[in-house]
Amino acid sequence: MKGKDPVKVIREALSKALVFYYPFADRLREGDNRKLLVDCNGEGVLFVEADANVSLDQLGPEIQPPFICLDELLYVVPGSDDIIGCPLLSIQVTHLECGGFILALRWNHTLCDAYGLMQFLKTMEQMTQEAPKPSTMPVWQRDLLTSRNPPRITCIHHEYEQLDDYKDTIRNTNPNDLADKSFFFGPEEITSLRKHLPPHLKNCSTFELLIASVLRCRTAALQLDPNQIVRLSCLINVRNKSYNFHLPEGYYGNAFAFPAACSKAEVLCKRELGYAVQLVKAAKAQMSGEYIRSVADLMEIKGRIRYTNLENFVVSYVKNSGFKEVDFGWGKAVYGGPTGAI
Repeated sequence: MKGKDPVKVIREALSKALVFYYPFADRLREGDNRKLLVDCNGEGVLFVEADANVSLDQLGPEIQPPFICLDELLYVVPGSDDIIGCPLLSIQVTHLECGGFILALRWNHTLCDAYGLMQFLKTMEQMTQEAPKPSTMPVWQRDLLTSRNPPRITCIHHEYEQLDDYKDTIRNTNPNDLADKSFFFGPEEITSLRKHLPPHLKNCSTFELLIASVLRCRTAALQLDPNQIVRLSCLINVRNKSYNFHLPEGYYGNAFAFPAACSKAEVLCKRELGYAVQLVKAAKAQMSGEYIRSVADLMEIKGRIRYTNLENFVVSYVKNSGFKEVDFGWGKAVYGGPTGAI
């Protein structure tokens, strides 16, 4: 790629990909009953070219969140980070002194999930290779995940419970008191954690083991009221064939739910690790085709209800998302994933 400018290559690939994914270039509006609609006005995506007087080596021995200099490296265009009437996709390409570059994206999550965004990025990758069209054509068809007629809530949704009755027991956590840090668990750490499990849980997945451990440590560190209800929500993709939704290949809309399991803070901290593992398993086990339909019906009946954010530990598993594999001609990324936790 000697002599080629990543800004030009990525911008051209973006413009070609938007021909097929044109909703990304539009704006959200609110319709009746606060329904979100895509206004196909073609106002375009936000594209920023930047230069940074740092090299990759200066960003740390390990490229991982939280990133140093993140606020200096990323420019937020004023008025671009709202939901309604704002760009649905923002891209910044930053030249580094060493010759490398950073590709940063921010997208409106109401339009697509990580799977859908990855599908869009793969299309951009194919456009850099002079492909006439995407290998997987995008599918809109948002009616596939709409509510039933008549809508009926058939499952318990702890992740959407309204908690006005619990105000007296709430001990609020100041977000400014929380630290953002990356932790790495190798084979030795995983083996050590498994030794704390009863025999019937030693074969749990690494994901279940890690999330259970973090959940217990986090709850203890926050020093919550002993009777405070703690929630764990795991984002689960609907595209799994076992849920019998039969979403067509190429569907790039949001296709996930995050069922929650609950426990009192004191119980979670005092019980053994196996109890926390069972909580993770319980959250995952709720997921089914019926659960998804019940979520859609709940949204129809109660409107655009917010998920519970009070002591709700929401986990998004992005290991296999493929962001690091995107290649616009310069090879795979040194790091591909979120800039940090929320």
